[in-house]
Amino acid sequence: MTEPAAYWPPFGLTLTTPNLQLRPVRDQDIPAAVEAASSGIHEPGRNPFSNPWTEAPPHKLGTNMAQWYWRCRAGMSPQDWTLLLGIWHKDEFVGCQDVAAKDFAALKTVTTGSWLRQSAQGRGLGKEMRAAVALYAFDWLGAEVAESEAAAWNQQSLGVSRSLGYELNGVTRAVWGGKAQEVQNVRLTPATFKRPDWQLQVQGHEPTAKYLGIKQ
Repeated sequence: MTEPAAYWPPFGLTLTTPNLQLRPVRDQDIPAAVEAASSGIHEPGRNPFSNPWTEAPPHKLGTNMAQWYWRCRAGMSPQDWTLLLGIWHKDEFVGCQDVAAKDFAALKTVTTGSWLRQSAQGRGLGKEMRAAVALYAFDWLGAEVAESEAAAWNQQSLGVSRSLGYELNGVTRAVWGGKAQEVQNVRLTPATFKRPDWQLQVQGHEPTAKYLGIKQ
């Protein structure tokens, strides 16, 4: 049987850290992703996402998540791509970390976003998964800048950013979930990156980079 990576090379990508494995979400992983999200990500009424996807009714959450994974795969091109990486900790699906870019060949800039089930929070895993994609972006993809954002009140996310060397990059005002929100932008470069004391293990990089139009 033909391996899925033969027709969609990012399926062959795996990033491994001391405690986590990050790899693109496949269709057979979607039920575990839905279960993790359904178990709770944040306190009720305190949504940290620009798109309040976690507030969907239970009977729609799974459909919405599956459609999002499929949409990102189908729309991927060298000019505009999003890698949605599932996070596994001790063989349990605990969250998702994405890394995305537009016009990467010219801008050499990626953006990141993530979520982690509440039962896995507070153990340093959020920092480890963000460090993993920063290492991959800088050392393997050749990125020069990594950007992210968080609601100004979201000190947990901003604390992870500070611990990795992100610098504040201005505050914008945006509508998140129909409500005005102060949004803190942050920016990381190889020079400011506070690298972890472990090495990232990468499998399947070359076919993925070629598929994304990234010259090595």
